[in-house]
Amino acid sequence: METSNKPGILYLCATPIGNLEDMTYRAVRLLGEVNRIAAEDTRHTRKLLTHYDIHTALTSYHEHNKFTKGPELIDYLLTGEDLVLVSDAGLPGIADPGSHLAQLAIAEGIQVTPLPGANAALSGLICSGLDTTVFTFVGFLPKTTKKKREILANLPKRPETLLFYESPHHLKATLKELADVLGQDRPAVVGRELTKKFEEFIRGSLGSIAAYFQDNQPRGEFVIIVDGYNSEADTDKVAETIEPADLVVQLMTEGLDKKIAMKQAAQQLGIRKRDVYQAVLAAEKRNPKG
Repeated sequence: METSNKPGILYLCATPIGNLEDMTYRAVRLLGEVNRIAAEDTRHTRKLLTHYDIHTALTSYHEHNKFTKGPELIDYLLTGEDLVLVSDAGLPGIADPGSHLAQLAIAEGIQVTPLPGANAALSGLICSGLDTTVFTFVGFLPKTTKKKREILANLPKRPETLLFYESPHHLKATLKELADVLGQDRPAVVGRELTKKFEEFIRGSLGSIAAYFQDNQPRGEFVIIVDGYNSEADTDKVAETIEPADLVVQLMTEGLDKKIAMKQAAQQLGIRKRDVYQAVLAAEKRNPKG
């Protein structure tokens, strides 16, 4: 293939999160104009292209081949060819490997430009009724227990709205964990099947929503939106009624190791971790094991 002096453009193209009509005119045009589209799942993307009568060649680019396929796509762009990257749904780079390809392209001086469109997290946020001023996208929680607990331990006192993704198979467990860590009464909203026929928003507290899904089998893909920590609403009642050492013991009985339990106790009580550590040492001296 003849090499051009100027690299092509990497387009990061949003695709519908459910309703196939949620495409921009510009995105449809460019999908038809380029010679190649890199897709997370070519079978899934083919359905979208068929809907818009687009016959552009597809190549796979996903989490499991990004380290080998990424450099190949960069070489393709360096020949002067434009490339459109799509994920299965929503924006490339959000909870998928699109950001890796963008980083490779930027390092080679290749222009990276967005084709904006649907995003599940932001769509859920704007319909939640919770604060949209400041928010943090957490995405899918890690699968390993240790990494998951490390992330959850940092969330109880975060003041911004928190956004999560979850599959139907893990929703019940995740809601229970969030309720245990952030509080049963923390306001939250769960969005299900956004933009699709059975779109639904379940509103309430983390505890009430977790109870709802114990009685109603989760179906579809979910966005969880959780209100940020409110220091005014969450007064010092916890600190007045629960001793730091007792809270550490309680958290350890729930499965947290001692170090993470002390860190989370400090966050929940609004005190320094050093103070929690000293309280635990004092309690151990008063009640030595054995």
